[in-house]
Order: sequence, then C-alpha cells, then structure tokens
Amino acid sequence: MSKRSKEKDLKGVIPGITKILRKFSPYIRKERLLIVASFFALLLETGLRLLEPWPLKFVFDYILIPAHNNTANTANHFGLSPIALLTLSAISIVVITGVGSMAAYLSTYGMSLAVIRVLSEVRGNVFNHLQSLSLSFHQKSKSGDLITRVTSDIEKMRTVTVKTALPLITNVLSLVGMLVIMFFLNWELALVAMTIFPILTLLTKNMISRIRKFAKQHRDSEGVLAATTGETIGAIKVVQVLSLQKMLHGIFSQQNQKSLDEAIESLRLSAALERIVQILMAIIIAIVLWRGSHVVLHKELSPGELLVFMTYLRNAFEPMRKLSNQVGQIAKATASGERVVELLDYEPNVRDNPSAKKAHPFFGTVRFENVSFGYDTGTEILQDVSFVVQPGQQVAVVGPSGSGKSTLLSLILRLYDPLSGRILIDGQDIREYTIDSLRQQISVVLQDSVLFAASVKENIAHGRLGATDKEVEKAARLANAHEFIMKLPQGYDTILSERGGTLSGGQRQRIAIARAAIRQAPIIILDEPTTGLDNASERTVNAALAKLTEGRTTFVISHDLRAVENADIILYVEGGRILEQGTHRELMRLGSRYSTLYRMQTIITKGDTYALEA
Repeated sequence: MSKRSKEKDLKGVIPGITKILRKFSPYIRKERLLIVASFFALLLETGLRLLEPWPLKFVFDYILIPAHNNTANTANHFGLSPIALLTLSAISIVVITGVGSMAAYLSTYGMSLAVIRVLSEVRGNVFNHLQSLSLSFHQKSKSGDLITRVTSDIEKMRTVTVKTALPLITNVLSLVGMLVIMFFLNWELALVAMTIFPILTLLTKNMISRIRKFAKQHRDSEGVLAATTGETIGAIKVVQVLSLQKMLHGIFSQQNQKSLDEAIESLRLSAALERIVQILMAIIIAIVLWRGSHVVLHKELSPGELLVFMTYLRNAFEPMRKLSNQVGQIAKATASGERVVELLDYEPNVRDNPSAKKAHPFFGTVRFENVSFGYDTGTEILQDVSFVVQPGQQVAVVGPSGSGKSTLLSLILRLYDPLSGRILIDGQDIREYTIDSLRQQISVVLQDSVLFAASVKENIAHGRLGATDKEVEKAARLANAHEFIMKLPQGYDTILSERGGTLSGGQRQRIAIARAAIRQAPIIILDEPTTGLDNASERTVNAALAKLTEGRTTFVISHDLRAVENADIILYVEGGRILEQGTHRELMRLGSRYSTLYRMQTIITKGDTYALEA
C-alpha cells in the first residue's frame, strides 16, 4: 500500500462519521429539542462530576491534617466548626452524586430515545428504499447482504451510539473540564499530565485505522455469510436432491473462517490499544505523584489540592483507558453506517419522471416502437422491437430460452426502462405515468408465483389493498380456488407457510390467479403460468386463466406452442429480435422458424402419447 493511500485510511473514521451525520441530518433535526435538552442534562452531569473530589479537599486540608499535626484548626476560616464542616462535606457528596445521577439518567435516556427514533426511521426508509430500487440492482445484489444492512448494521449503530458514543462524549467533556481545573491548581503538573496526549495520538493513530479496516471487512464478510445462508435455505430442496450439503458446508466454512479471522484481528488490535493506554497512564500517574509530592513539600500546593489533582488524573485514566475500545467500537459502527449510507445513496434506475402523472383507466392498446434494451452498456438483450396490440387481444410471446421474452414483458411493467425507443399504452409513453398507477392496472401471474406467510385471504387481497371479504371470495371463485380453500383448516383465514410451501403447485397458481383477478386490471401478463403442473392441475389453472383474461389485453409467454395457437398475435422472439409475427395460421403458412418448432413439438408430443399407450 502506498504512503498516500495509507494516510487516507488513517483519516477514514472522521469523514465516515461526517458522511453519516450529513445523510441522517433530516432525521436528527426532527429530534433536536430532545437532543438539546439531553445535552444540557449532560453538561450538568459533567459539571457535578468535576465537583465530586472537592469535599475531600476541605476535609483533608481543614480537618484531618490539622488534627493529625496538632496545629490550629483552620475550619473557622469558613465560620464553621470541624463537625459542621465535616457534616456539610458529607452531605454535599450525597447531593452532588444524587443530582449528577439524575442528570446522567435524563441525558442517557433522552439521547438514547432520540437515537432509537432516528435509527428506527432510518431503518424504515432503508427498507422502503430497497423496495424502490430497480430489479437490475436486486439481481446483482446478494439478498443476505441487503438483509444484514437493514437489520444488524443499523442495530450495530444503535448499540454503539447508545453504549459507546454517548459515554465517550461525557468522558471527553469531563476530561476537558478536569484539564482546565488541573491547570488552575498547578500548571506544571498539568503539563506533565498532558504529555500523554501527543504520545497516545502517535501510538494509536495507525492502530485505529487498522481496526476500522478490519471492522469494514468483517461487516462485508458477515453480509456474504448471510447471503450464502439465505441462498442455501431458499434452495434447500435442490441442495438435498443434488447432495450439495458437503460442498456448501465447505464454502460456508471458508467464509466463516475469513469472518472469524477478521473479527479476531479487530479484537486483538482493540485489546492491544487498550493496554498501551493503560501502561502510559500508569507512567504519567507515577511521575505526577513524584513531582506533586515535592510541590506539596515546598508549600506550593496543599495536600488536599494534590488529592483533587490526583483524583482528576485517576478519573481521567478511566475514560482514556476506555477511549481505545470506544474508538474501535465507533470505527466498527462507522463501517456499518457507511454500508447503510451506501445503500441509501444508490439511485433506482427506474423512477417517476418529475412531470409524471397518474395514469387514466387503460383501454389496453399497447405499442412498442423500436425498443432496444440491455442490462449492461454495450450488450443488448432486445433490439429494435416493434409491434401493436389492440384492446382485448391475446398476444403469445414464444421462442427459445434466453431470447428475451420475459425481459420484453418486464418493460411493460417498467421493471426496466428501454435504452432506446418507447412503449405506449393508449397512445401515451408509459414513462409519463407514475410507476405505481401504471402497475396498478397490470396483473401478473408468474411460473413460480410467490405467496406470503400470511392468510389466504390476505394473499389474495394483496392484489388490491383494501379489498372486501366478498371481493376476495369472488376472485377465488373465478380462479377455481374457493372449493379447496374452504377445505383448509381455517378456510380463508388459514396461514400459509413461507412461499406457500404447504400447498400444491396448482393450488398456489390458483391463489395467484385470484390475486391477479381481484385487481380487475385491463392488461394481463402470464409468464409460463402452467409450467411444471400435472395434467389435472393444468386443466384447472387454464380454465381459471380463461376467465381471468376474458376481454382483457393479455400477454402470454409459453414454450408450448400448441397452448397458444389460438392467440390473436404470436410474436416469435429469437436473439432479442421479433423475427416473425402474425396468427398461428399465417406463421404456419410462412413455413419458417415458428412452423418448424411447432411441427417438432407436435411430433415429440405424439411420440410421448404413443409411448404412454404402449
């Protein structure tokens, strides 16, 4: 690593904290009254903490030492008897500690409450922001890492802020106050005490940057671990069928060991830094005690004042001893905060234009005009796609796997935006509509329809939030789902397992169709909705789909050409281009790619039928 980059690392924590505070400032401003009140309580606590050793000074200088030396009692200097002065000093210790404790409680509770509110709002906005990010972002990101940022990274910031940063502020203010009083008592001893600061700075500067570096690496490794765990659990059926447990355990073990090594190195550096501070403070205390005793013997400082001075120095030792660990913890939290800010700073590729307006109720005319699209610059998945669909027509999109069929229909939903060309609905560019109002008028049924860990009724109502129970049941009947739903343990109130794993494939699809039906959208998109179903389930689902799509503009992606031969328009897509379009009869008469593929599928199907009959 070059010297210049190393220096940049050394200064990494402060810019990181500044960046986080700047990003979170709108949330912090909402809690400014609570923060200001808590800060005043903090100042009161600090002031009272500085007063704590002074009653001992009066007891030593005006009561104990004169009594021990059999000298004249100087307590009359205050107009009080020794007993009165002793009593007042004892009471003042209780009062100072009691009021200081109350101030500490108010400052800690108030600041903690403000921090929790701020970070809770941040977490909510991060979650909301994640949902708004483009599909391309989620396809490139690991879900486990994103989950770590939303959960444990923000929790790390909360814990460190409440348990480390706030005590650090108190300790720093107390330290400054102690130094001021120490200079007032004896500037020579104060200068000796202050020599620890430049020495400590030089010794710990490099270690702090290294702690931060390993903390950042550790947080990233934890994100990778979460991603690996999430992927494995999400595909556990495939893992077990293919006997991938040992291989995946090996991968996980390597990642886990890497995370462990980084955590251990970070802890080792923090522990070493803490011990360095401890040794330095012991040396300084010894020097100050030796020199301070000479000052007292020369009558330049009273024994009580030396006691106060040494108390301050000992009290300063504790926050300085903790400083290394606190800075290490803050470095780790800064790494977590930077990961959260990085996520918040990521702008979605697809978003509402400033002039976007709410879409009117669609009639269902869809037009593609010279549309091209690619996930990465320079690589086009779709090239110069053009076609027109009239309201109520059914369009079949067919072709080889990987030809761009699903991508083409994703553009209608504005999951992506074209690189060039435009898509119009009812003669209006869809980018002129707000995304939410556009998608509200399009229903989708996918090959692997995802159901949520909620009741059947809630899963169907997700198609149109606020739907009544009657509307839910009507949609379920249309989807041929009502009968099997009523046979479930609690009917429509039955809670489904994650992704609807306790239902059969056909049942899941019928609930997904009901969810699409309740939307009553004028445009329907069906992406391989019957793939993987048995014959009986396929017939039931197809009957439901026929009722769902009746009179609506419908796009169907299918590998089975015989299932879509009655479509009004068939688009044959290959290599990102529409090579053929027309009705089934027109394309068969053309005698090109579509007709060849159709005949091949017919021969294969007949061969399978003969084999079954035999």
